[in-house]
Amino acid sequence: MFPLSDSHPTRTIPFVNFAVIALTILVFLLQLSAPDFEAFIFEFGFIPAIFSFFDPSSYVRVISSIFLHAGLFHIIANLWFLHIFGDNVEDLLGHLRYVLFYLATGIAAVFAQYIFSPESTIPMIGASGAISGVAGAYFLLFKHARIKSLVPLGFFIHIVELPSWFFLGYWFILQFFSGIGSLVAYDIQKGGVAYFAHIGGFIAGIILISFLRRRSAGTIIG
Repeated sequence: MFPLSDSHPTRTIPFVNFAVIALTILVFLLQLSAPDFEAFIFEFGFIPAIFSFFDPSSYVRVISSIFLHAGLFHIIANLWFLHIFGDNVEDLLGHLRYVLFYLATGIAAVFAQYIFSPESTIPMIGASGAISGVAGAYFLLFKHARIKSLVPLGFFIHIVELPSWFFLGYWFILQFFSGIGSLVAYDIQKGGVAYFAHIGGFIAGIILISFLRRRSAGTIIG
């Protein structure tokens, strides 16, 4: 399933979401213009094996890795999800808190993946963990929203409207079992999709938005 649009309108212009998308695109253009694309990723991506909790410089890679992407499809898919779900979350959180929320869930996602592959020498990159956090917040706050989606059925692709709880719940279940499968197959050190970053980001988003909702009851409930 791939989201095309959602039914929940926003009351404000999500300029922070637009800025995050623009910054991510700018970083990707810098990657493309670098003399060595792979070396750029190794310099700024998060590499679990060289991370140290006691070295402040190690945390720079935690943040920078969120804005790196491996290719065109990777960045397009991530930023489209952010475009669909991020504006509503920003609308209810407010612009400043949305920035902090995005970074916090992105950091949580990085460390969720780190727990399962602390000795990996493969750089972890991508905004999908932070965007998973945004999706987790959307899942909790906008259960009754409808997601217009592309759904493959056999040899055909249909456009259908699905409840947001079903769309995002199904997506999370896929990530969960794919993550378990990567452990069983012992593939987690070989690169590929950081499923535990997705899982960790989604759960972090739900937990953090629950806390913010309690602190600001009546202001961020959609």
